[in-house]
Amino acid sequence: MNKKESILLSALELLTQKGVHNTPMSAIAKEAGTGMGTIYNYFKNKDELINELYVYIKAKEKSVFIPFDNTQPVKTQFENYFSNLIDFFIKNPSYYSIIEQLHASPIITEKSKEDGNSSVKPFLDLILFGKQHRIIKDIASDELLLFIGGAILSYLRWYFNQTEKKRPISNQLQLVWDAIKE
Repeated sequence: MNKKESILLSALELLTQKGVHNTPMSAIAKEAGTGMGTIYNYFKNKDELINELYVYIKAKEKSVFIPFDNTQPVKTQFENYFSNLIDFFIKNPSYYSIIEQLHASPIITEKSKEDGNSSVKPFLDLILFGKQHRIIKDIASDELLLFIGGAILSYLRWYFNQTEKKRPISNQLQLVWDAIKE
C-alpha cells in the first residue's frame, strides 16, 4: 500500500467513526503515521481528500460487475447485481458508512459524482437493455437508479442496525424486481 492509499484508508477509518465535520486533517495525518506536509502533498484540502476517498470506494465498487454475464436473462443479471452490491457493502461496512454520509453531501463535486457513477455503467446498460426489450418499465433511468439505490441503502441501514438474526435479501430483491419489471 502506498502513502496516498494509507492516508485514504486512515481518513476512511476516522471519518466513519467521528463524521466528516469532526475529523480534522491533523487527526488523519496522525492516524496515517505521517506529517501534515505529506498529506498536503497529496490533497490540497479535506474536501479534495474526501472526494478522492469517494472515488476510491466507487472504484472498488466496480468489482461487483466483474462477474457480470450479459448472456443471462435480465432478471438474473439484476438479481446478481443487487445481491453482489449488498454483499460488497456488508463485507465493507466502512465503505457503506462513508457513502451513506456523503450520499447527499455538497462536498462531493460533480466530477467526483461522474467518476463514481462510472461504477454503475454496466448496471445502467442492463436497465436500458431491459427497457428497450420491455422487460423493465419505461421510466427514466435516473429515476430507476434512484429507486433501486434507495432500496439498497434502506436494506443496508436495516441490516447494520439489526441485533437479531439477519434475514436473507430474497424478499427485498423480489419487491424491487416486481416494482421495476414491465
